[in-house]
Amino acid sequence: MVANRAGDGWDALADGTRRRIIARLADGPLPVGQLAAQLPVTRSAVSQHLKVLKDAGLVSERAAGTRRIYRLNPTAVAALRDQLDTYWRRALDGYIETAEAHTKEDP
Repeated sequence: MVANRAGDGWDALADGTRRRIIARLADGPLPVGQLAAQLPVTRSAVSQHLKVLKDAGLVSERAAGTRRIYRLNPTAVAALRDQLDTYWRRALDGYIETAEAHTKEDP
């Protein structure tokens, strides 16, 4: 995943249906039909959601006869995780600084 596409990944994951698709694909590659069977939306809607996820670089597809098989792009998912780890570390550092400041203020 290209660094400037990271924002696209977060935007794509803002939708609950797309998060559910990602969760399903985390278990392994699936065709649109199987994804649609597991979701409360039409096959056409799943295809549209997959296009958004694909455009964001989070999923890739391959042809298998007349079907398209979708899978997670591990590099893109890792990039999002790296961002979350960065946010988490910054939040913890801020918490530690605040706790230490309050400790120094209390006699």
